[in-house]
Amino acid sequence: MALPNQYHPQSRPHPGESLAEKLDEMEMGVNEFALRTCKPEKTIIAVLKGKSSITPDMAVAFERVTSIPVSFWLNHQQVYDEFIARNKYKTVITAAIPWAKRFPLAEMIRLGWLPKERTIEEKTVSLLQFFGLAKHEAWDEYYCKQNLQTAFRITLTHTKDPHAISAWLRRGELQANALYAEPYNEGKFKEALREIRTLMVRHPDECFETLQQICCEAGVKVVRTPCIKRAPINGATRWIGDAPLIQISGHFKRNDVFWFTFFHEAGHILLHGKKGIFLEDVNFVARDEVKEQEANAFAIRYTRLA
Repeated sequence: MALPNQYHPQSRPHPGESLAEKLDEMEMGVNEFALRTCKPEKTIIAVLKGKSSITPDMAVAFERVTSIPVSFWLNHQQVYDEFIARNKYKTVITAAIPWAKRFPLAEMIRLGWLPKERTIEEKTVSLLQFFGLAKHEAWDEYYCKQNLQTAFRITLTHTKDPHAISAWLRRGELQANALYAEPYNEGKFKEALREIRTLMVRHPDECFETLQQICCEAGVKVVRTPCIKRAPINGATRWIGDAPLIQISGHFKRNDVFWFTFFHEAGHILLHGKKGIFLEDVNFVARDEVKEQEANAFAIRYTRLA
């Protein structure tokens, strides 16, 4: 459950234990130490029992009396607090395991979306990191309850497999984050589509890379995300901030379908604004059949050869 190259010990003593050892060494009682540090005796007792934290103000006072630097006390407290927090987080992971099991974990690992992990606890941590979530409840808030105020609003509640679909969508976002694109320019994108139509006809070996570059120059990110079995999506369009994103799976492994999907998604960008999310081959609450037909007509105009 730890990140690579990080060491998290199985136990960490409270800094009160170090203070107790120092007081024994100095042969100083609690009452005298409290007097010398100008701190209430009950506060010192609480620290010694591990029931209270050492604050910066206390660390300065402790340094004066024990000659042990402030940094020692504060670092000791920080390491202990982190240890306690990580232990508490184990209950979060345990609670998230049933949620994690609903994802196609084996397939996601095979595709390299998740690292290879041995235990379900480790896989659950990796899945939360994949989605950028602290707790699994946040996934439901984002993907099902529409509680995130973003350019697009999404609810996968009534889809056949919201877990797999959300994994595919998230992978596309991560791919898009790795791309640099110029600020979106509608005029440049329309010009780019004419160039891309020529590219479609030629279809050179590095066709997708060329397509991606042309679109990025116009401010549109295009990514190709392998389809997963429980989310047979052909394509999707949404806005991430001020940048439109086209995500294509190549589900049918046919050039004609690929190009029709691309121009269909491009049609959504030019015709339907920022607030929608469009998932092809998926029935979901926000699906708008009129807009889908408009995007189809747009794609037909561009893919029909003269």
